[in-house]
Amino acid sequence: MTITVGVLSDTHLRTVTRELVDIYDRYLSDKDLVLHCGDVVSKEILDMLGRKDFHGVCGNMDTPEVRELLPEKRTLRIGNFNLGLIHGYGSPDGLEDRIKGEFGKVDIIVYGHSHNASNHVREGVLFFNPGSATGYSRSGRNSIGVLEIGTSVDGRIIEI
Repeated sequence: MTITVGVLSDTHLRTVTRELVDIYDRYLSDKDLVLHCGDVVSKEILDMLGRKDFHGVCGNMDTPEVRELLPEKRTLRIGNFNLGLIHGYGSPDGLEDRIKGEFGKVDIIVYGHSHNASNHVREGVLFFNPGSATGYSRSGRNSIGVLEIGTSVDGRIIEI
């Protein structure tokens, strides 16, 4: 059985927008699980995303209300894989080195903060950053991600 996971980060929205609803309807509504890697910014966005099985973490731009509701990091067991979920902190340079030390043995680290999409294996760990769904994007293109988790893990970045 394959579990499909929709991943977004760095939405930076204070209210639900038509753009976010369209992203959700088109790319996330059919997923088994939705993850948000921080910088949600408002509880209204959490309420909207919470329509599905949802897990999120807070980021450096989140309001105190969101920070009360979401942890800074979490570990999830999805199928046979351990997944670490974190926003990230500091400069985009060296970000993966910093966040790797936040978790014990994990197979996947899903993170945000840099606004740069990333999908690669390093030292046996899949580092997966969906990029920025609706906020500023360093590449000039917004994106989300999808993880397909079965006997292996396959990550895809989707430009929107």
